[in-house]
Amino acid sequence: MRYLPLTDADRSAMLQKIGASDIDALFADVPETARLDGPIEGLPMHASEMAVEKHMRRLSKKNLAAADAAFFLGAGAYKHHVPATVDHIIQRGEFLTAYTPYQPEIAQGTLQMLFEFQTQVARLYGCAVANASMYDGSTACWEAVAMASRIARGKKPRVVLSGALHPHYAEVVRTMAKFTEDDIAGAPPSLTAKPDDDGLIARIDENTSCVVVQYPDILGRLPDIAKIAKAAHEKGALVIAVNTEPVALGAVKSPGELGADIVVGEGQAIGVGLQFGGPYLGLFAVRDEKHVRMMPGRLCGETIDAEGKRGFVLTLSTREQHIRREKATSNICTNSGLCALAFSVHMTLLGEKGLRALAAENHRLACLAADRLAKVPGVEVLNETFFNEFAVLLDGDARQIVRDLTAKGILAGVSLGRLFPGNEGLANGLLVAVTETTTEEDIETLASALEEVLA
Repeated sequence: MRYLPLTDADRSAMLQKIGASDIDALFADVPETARLDGPIEGLPMHASEMAVEKHMRRLSKKNLAAADAAFFLGAGAYKHHVPATVDHIIQRGEFLTAYTPYQPEIAQGTLQMLFEFQTQVARLYGCAVANASMYDGSTACWEAVAMASRIARGKKPRVVLSGALHPHYAEVVRTMAKFTEDDIAGAPPSLTAKPDDDGLIARIDENTSCVVVQYPDILGRLPDIAKIAKAAHEKGALVIAVNTEPVALGAVKSPGELGADIVVGEGQAIGVGLQFGGPYLGLFAVRDEKHVRMMPGRLCGETIDAEGKRGFVLTLSTREQHIRREKATSNICTNSGLCALAFSVHMTLLGEKGLRALAAENHRLACLAADRLAKVPGVEVLNETFFNEFAVLLDGDARQIVRDLTAKGILAGVSLGRLFPGNEGLANGLLVAVTETTTEEDIETLASALEEVLA
């Protein structure tokens, strides 16, 4: 039996109160092309729970899981080994069932974890302060743009996006900017061995509040953050560095160390796992403490209680649940607490030495892969620099080649035609990611299969 708490009279009264003629009027803003005008074709009206379970299992078997194939997908989500200790700790009841720590007297464990997480992120990013996390990397990127606008007091409406910024991140920024007065100046990506730092710098002017640059970028290249920061600061603009692969920061200088003012990114690669696309973990940090009060989200701090003992509290919560909406720096209503815990546990297990060793192994295997693929007829390795991800140009549409390789049980990478739909100039590009979970046998399997497909 269905549970319908509202009567027809209840619904009629509510509709009358808001001035809607019927239920359909509530969906007037949804385009008709996106609305169903009847039941979903081919979907039965009802089925038993057991029948649905069997059906869903049959559908799931059509997937090629990451663990069941030679895996080279990346583009912002990476397959790294997550130690069993991580899941063991985050599934403890104290963490798994805990809600947000509004009451510090009963949430000391959660607050301490977030405090340590913030310290780890700040050190990783080369910044002074990090917050207690965001939803994911793309929303963290937008929040950084909004923060730069607040710092500029709305007097600099121009936001310059690197053409090598992840297209999904750029799309989130454009979507959110529809509700602000920010002018988003994007650029098409270019298939070049080095990122076009000079072209990016040339687009920065006195009306620019910030310039957003990915490091490593969407093609795995390493832009010169120090050079970009120097040019941006001369025009009074802030530099927002976006990092989607935190393991890379075990091998290259941190964005904050190179002069980035705000550093954001995706923390999924450490502790979280792919998880069929989420939930993931947004990281957010600032290089200068003077900008702390402009940060979104929440900040945990250390204090002393009435008995002189060390304790932890929420020291900054400038979100609309805590203060007047017009004074809020964000409408982010919580942080990704469990994912932040997974990140922190994994990072603690690694330590600085372990992170550097992990980064070195990622880069070593990526170099092996690039060298081997470069020997395949019809394959050209594009990058002059990379960490564990690089672009290759193929003799043919990469989208079809990826499908052909998937049929052979190989997840070969992300086609640039899929990442940048409509840009046929990128159709032959393929983004290949290699991590410590990739074996030398996997690399040979990919290379041999490419030789067959491209022959």
